[in-house]
Amino acid sequence: MFKLFRAYSGDPILSLLPRFQNDPRPEKINLGIGLYFDETGVVPILDSVRQMLATRGEPVVDLSYLPMAGDTAYRQVVQELLFGQTAECIQNRRVSTIQTLGGTGGLKVGADVLHHNFPTAEVWICDPTWDNHVSIFAGAGFQVHRYPYFDAANGCVDFAALSETLSGVSPHSVVLFHACCHNPTGADLSHPQWDALIEIIGAQRLIPFFDFAYQGFGQGLDEDCYAIRAMANAGISFLVANSFSKNFGLYGERCGALSFVCQDASEAECARGQMELAVRQNYSSPPRHGARIITGVLKDALLRKCWTQEVEAMRLRLATLRQGLYTALQQRSPEQDFSYLLKQAGMFCFIGLNQAMVEELRERFAIYAIGNGRLCLAGLRHNAIEYVAKAIIEVSRPSPLNQKFA
Repeated sequence: MFKLFRAYSGDPILSLLPRFQNDPRPEKINLGIGLYFDETGVVPILDSVRQMLATRGEPVVDLSYLPMAGDTAYRQVVQELLFGQTAECIQNRRVSTIQTLGGTGGLKVGADVLHHNFPTAEVWICDPTWDNHVSIFAGAGFQVHRYPYFDAANGCVDFAALSETLSGVSPHSVVLFHACCHNPTGADLSHPQWDALIEIIGAQRLIPFFDFAYQGFGQGLDEDCYAIRAMANAGISFLVANSFSKNFGLYGERCGALSFVCQDASEAECARGQMELAVRQNYSSPPRHGARIITGVLKDALLRKCWTQEVEAMRLRLATLRQGLYTALQQRSPEQDFSYLLKQAGMFCFIGLNQAMVEELRERFAIYAIGNGRLCLAGLRHNAIEYVAKAIIEVSRPSPLNQKFA
C-alpha cells in the first residue's frame, strides 16, 4: 500500500543540516539554516546555560537542531527494542523510524501522513479506547468509526464481534490497535487471536496502526511485542507509534517514535520522507535531551540491564496490585466473580463502575477515577487496597458489579 507514497525531496532548509554535518571538507560553512554560529562555526552554549547545567550535574552537549527525523542512534535503538536486534525487517531496511514528541506525536504524524496519501480512507478505532485517539484522527481529517472490542459481561475482548466487523471493513481503511495493556480496559488479545486477526488484515488489505505506550508492563519487554513482530513477519505493511513516557518515566521529555513497516527498503525511504514532511508541517524537529538519555541507557549493557530490571519490577508491582484488588473484592463479595481482573494486564482495569459510582467514590471516599470507570492500578498503594475494595463494593450495591457491565 505504501507504494503510493511519493519521494519527498526534503525541506530546502532543514535538509541541508544532515548534508552539512556529513560533509568531510574542513572549509565547510553553513549559510543556509537559521542558526546562530560563533566564530568557530558551532552553535554556542551560553555560559548561563552551562552554569545551570553544571549545578544540576548534567553534561554540556550540542544544543542545536536535530534533523526532522530525530537522532539517528535513538531511532536505531527504538527499532531494535520494538522488533528485536536481528529482525529481518531491520536487516532488510523495511522499517523507517522517526523520533516524535511522545507517542501522541507519533499518532499525529502518522495520521497526517495517512490522510495525505489516503484522503478517502476511513479510520476504525476500538470501543472503548483512549479518548484522544478520536480527536487525533478526526483532527487529521478522517471520518472515525468504532469497532466492538470489549465484552462487558465477561470483562474480556469480544473477539467474535471484533473479527466480524473488521472482516467487512473497506480496503485501505486504517484500523487502530493497542499492542498491549489496552487503555482503558486492560483486556488484550491472545496470541492465537492476533494470528487470526493478521489473516483478516491481510485479506481485507487494511492499514494497521499500533499505539504502543506500555511496552514491558504487560507480560514483558519482548513478550509485549508479539503483535507487531508477528505482523512484520507476516509481511503486513503497518505503523507503530511507541512511547517511553511510562517505561522510562520520562513523561515531560516527550520521547516517542513512529515507525512504518514496509515491503522493501525503497518504500521505507519514501515513508521516511512522508514522515519528515509531516514533521516539518507540525513542529520541524524533536528535542534532544530525552532521546539522549534513552539512547545512552539502551546502548550501555549495564544500564540496559538495570533498566530492564526496573521495568520488570514495575510490571510485577502492577501484577501484585491487581491480584491484591481481586482478592480483596472477592473476599468482600464472594457471590460475584472478579476473575476477569486477573486476565487483564497493564496499568488499567474495568470493573463496571458507572458515572454515578465514580462520583460517589470521589465524594464519599476521596477515591478519584475517570467517568467511564477506568481504574489506574499504578495509582493504588498496597496499604490502600482494602480501603479501595470496601469503597467499590459499597458504591456498587445493591446491584452486583457483574450486572453493571451490561
